[in-house]
Amino acid sequence: MDNLLQIKNGEKVSRADIPQLPFADFRQALLDIADQDGYIVQFFAYQAEQANRLLAVLRQGKTLYAAGCEVGDSYPSLTAANEKFHMFEREIAEQHGIRPENHPWLKMVRYHQNYQGKADVFANDYRQEIPGNYPYFQVAGEDIHEVAVGPVHAGIIEPGHFRFQCIGETVLHLEIQLGYQHRGVETMLPTVPRKRLPVICESIAGDTAIGHNLTSCQALEALGDLTVDQGAQVVRAIALELERIANHVGDLGALSGDVAFNPPAAYFGRLRGEFLNLLQVLCGNRFGKGLIRAGGVAFRMGEEQRRLILDKINETRPELEHVCDLLFSAHTVLARFDATGTVPRERARELGLVGYAGRASGLGYDARVTFPTGCYPDLPPNQNEMTNGDVNSRATVRREEIMHSLDLIETLVRRQGETEPVFLKDYQLAPSSFVVTINEGWRGEISHCLLTDDQGRLERYKVKDPSFHNWTGLAMSLRDEEISDFPLCNKSFNLSYCGFDL
Repeated sequence: MDNLLQIKNGEKVSRADIPQLPFADFRQALLDIADQDGYIVQFFAYQAEQANRLLAVLRQGKTLYAAGCEVGDSYPSLTAANEKFHMFEREIAEQHGIRPENHPWLKMVRYHQNYQGKADVFANDYRQEIPGNYPYFQVAGEDIHEVAVGPVHAGIIEPGHFRFQCIGETVLHLEIQLGYQHRGVETMLPTVPRKRLPVICESIAGDTAIGHNLTSCQALEALGDLTVDQGAQVVRAIALELERIANHVGDLGALSGDVAFNPPAAYFGRLRGEFLNLLQVLCGNRFGKGLIRAGGVAFRMGEEQRRLILDKINETRPELEHVCDLLFSAHTVLARFDATGTVPRERARELGLVGYAGRASGLGYDARVTFPTGCYPDLPPNQNEMTNGDVNSRATVRREEIMHSLDLIETLVRRQGETEPVFLKDYQLAPSSFVVTINEGWRGEISHCLLTDDQGRLERYKVKDPSFHNWTGLAMSLRDEEISDFPLCNKSFNLSYCGFDL
């Protein structure tokens, strides 16, 4: 690790300090960390001085490492040696036309022309047209049949395509194709006025408006030398936890519906609305949009808001405990949840799963504990007791996190600390600098990475939603499961289409 730079979450770093290694040394250093229980936070390409460059940020334990290298139009794939890199290398190939040689499954991620306009690096069968226009993996045999689902789904749901290879009811392989909601977020962010950045980042994934915008604002604050007062830090943490609760509660209701246990489904649905309404109490918006801005928050939390939040928690806590007991004590529910959609710990480690999906498979990583920001350094961590990697574990971890988040909010609301609302602060970004920020969104690790040029303008803005790590985990959870269990597995992960498609 001596040839890598140790960095901190949210720390401004001069680009000149990032080690630029020979590719062979860069590749070996990354593989060494990944093989020794390290994980990829960021791995992407950019252009500098008319050359292709790769930049990597990895985590190992509580340490972050960064390094870069120059690369040509191709390089020996890291995925061939370690699976954790597989999605990142596909993205690099698509965005910049840099081919990872011997990548085991090089196909499109979001379906767009690469940024440099080079020749297509994908095989002729992987055409850059619309998502899904390529040869899907097929299992051979007379008894094999194929089931295609989507991209258009029933109800209000984002588009994504699922292709099942089955023998009878048993799923041998699930291939997931996304990209139908690709909006060009990353290429847009460096081109817009700075005041538009939070508006765009709040829309990366609508159910994670707080998580993505907080991560973005922290990066801008690091590059702009902005300080955030204690009162604003409290409001930010409360909003992040309310977003976590609302989504976990909603998904427990959806899981109840998937096993036709309708009373909890209805009850959880109503409770989800209660916590969305508390976000509205904070900022006038049920999804927290407009709340967080670089330098603080746009709304002050007064005594009335504190009282409303505490009163609602006191009211809903016993209701949540009751409906959770009802769901998790029903034998008919446990018969469907137990040992369904299992991702064993070793498989989760190989894939680099994050968030509650990783914790349910025994990976204890929580960015609030490992790389804490704001109020989190002195807040107690959550304890996840179910780690079997199945639907029941993922549901139980959500239940545990709901109760933990309620405790955190009660603690935070009682903290004193005034804040002045922030709307548009005048600040300049440091030139020739780099920063990576990490937060534990409700799905898991969110990370934004920013590079500025010598004039302090954004040159590269890299976004990573936790779903980028976890979609492959959903595919693995269906191996040797009945196809009728797909809704349960899918909702137990509940990954983001638009957060992935960017």
